[in-house]
Amino acid sequence: MIAALIAEHPWLSPALLLVLIVLGFLVGPRLSARPTVAWALAGASVVAVMAAAVVPEDRVLQARCEIAWSLPTPERVEPFANLVLFIPIAFLIAVAGKRPLLGLLAGVTFSALIEAVQALLPAIGRSCDTGDWVANSIGAIGGAALAWAVIRLRPRGADDADRPSA
Repeated sequence: MIAALIAEHPWLSPALLLVLIVLGFLVGPRLSARPTVAWALAGASVVAVMAAAVVPEDRVLQARCEIAWSLPTPERVEPFANLVLFIPIAFLIAVAGKRPLLGLLAGVTFSALIEAVQALLPAIGRSCDTGDWVANSIGAIGGAALAWAVIRLRPRGADDADRPSA
């Protein structure tokens, strides 16, 4: 269903990428001051991606994982969507923890976990693909880089300014 949607509307993933970048700069500083909200949003992102990754598809499955090391581009709709999918996860974890490397490592690890689940549980009807891991990892790099910029541009002491006074 999701794959069909992005195949019918190839402009959707690049547009979403642009929206995520703009929102990152607009909302990121506020989320940085409210790590509980950022963690909750990160958790919701992880649950949504995990649900999408294990929903069965009607397609012929590979007997084993497909090994492909191609880079995602806007012309390659599904890999580019995989890239965009992991930007929010890495960004939200990085902003919540105020550590971009944490967001990057979490995104890359979570992507590897998804591919392992798909490989180990063929009954869910999904095939693992190293190309998906590469695209997701590039998205995690982008999300962590966006978080780094937001954290870096946030003025020192801004966390205190956003908190209500007692």
